[in-house]
Amino acid sequence: MAEGVPKVSSENVLVSFPPDLPHVIVITMNRTATMNAMTPELRDDIGKVMDYFENEPSLWAAIITGAGRAFSVGMDLGAWLKDQSSGQLTNYNDVKAPGQGIGSISMRRSKKPIIAAVNGYAVGGGFEMVLNCDLIVAGSGAKFGYPEAMRGVTVAAGGLPRLLHVAGHQAESSVPRKRETDFVCEWIRGTRATVILMATVSINAIVPPDQVMPTALQFAKTITANSPDAVQSSKVGIVCAEQEGGLDSATRAHVHSPETERMFTGENISVGKRPQRE
Repeated sequence: MAEGVPKVSSENVLVSFPPDLPHVIVITMNRTATMNAMTPELRDDIGKVMDYFENEPSLWAAIITGAGRAFSVGMDLGAWLKDQSSGQLTNYNDVKAPGQGIGSISMRRSKKPIIAAVNGYAVGGGFEMVLNCDLIVAGSGAKFGYPEAMRGVTVAAGGLPRLLHVAGHQAESSVPRKRETDFVCEWIRGTRATVILMATVSINAIVPPDQVMPTALQFAKTITANSPDAVQSSKVGIVCAEQEGGLDSATRAHVHSPETERMFTGENISVGKRPQRE
């Protein structure tokens, strides 16, 4: 187990380290009474752990999941309404301010792989978090969607441009929303949800609910069997391709990144070369 894990403010975030996977951290949202609805406190706690993961050299992959009946249903709308009624506009100011987005995940530019292990609802901000993960493992009963319009709010933490990028304009406007009228939510459930999203968002595995975490751990095991420098350079290359614009600028940003320099100059490159010599 890695050392120096930051203390979180409550048991709303659980941190664990699989005993047979020393380079993997598992982060579990644990507000089960609210289906892991996001509050500033929960976001900040996840952020502390994610920042630790980013900076801890011995950790190479993270799994984010939710306890109970949901991955996350997004923002805690009760707390949001209270905030709006008080005139503080804290949530709006949070959205406008630079940051890591919903759950400190949806806008994060991580250099390391993040796996979303999804059972139950991943909607609203929860869906935004999932879309910024590198691999998605979904239980057969998972439910995805952006219900914001029917709640009088909008998707504002990276989820709309990210879904547009992977799915296209028409798919984003109607999947998974009500078929007759765009931007009015209807849950798309079970196998149909995951089949639709596999076609648009590339869910990596659909498994029975009790196999979601074992499958996510298997993905993590496969990732961490490789050179961490090579994996992180590849991840940075993907992020550059998404955010740097054209091919040339994305390639230059990737090649000049600290992660790629470390890959070429560090000792881990010999691990990858060895099988070619043998």
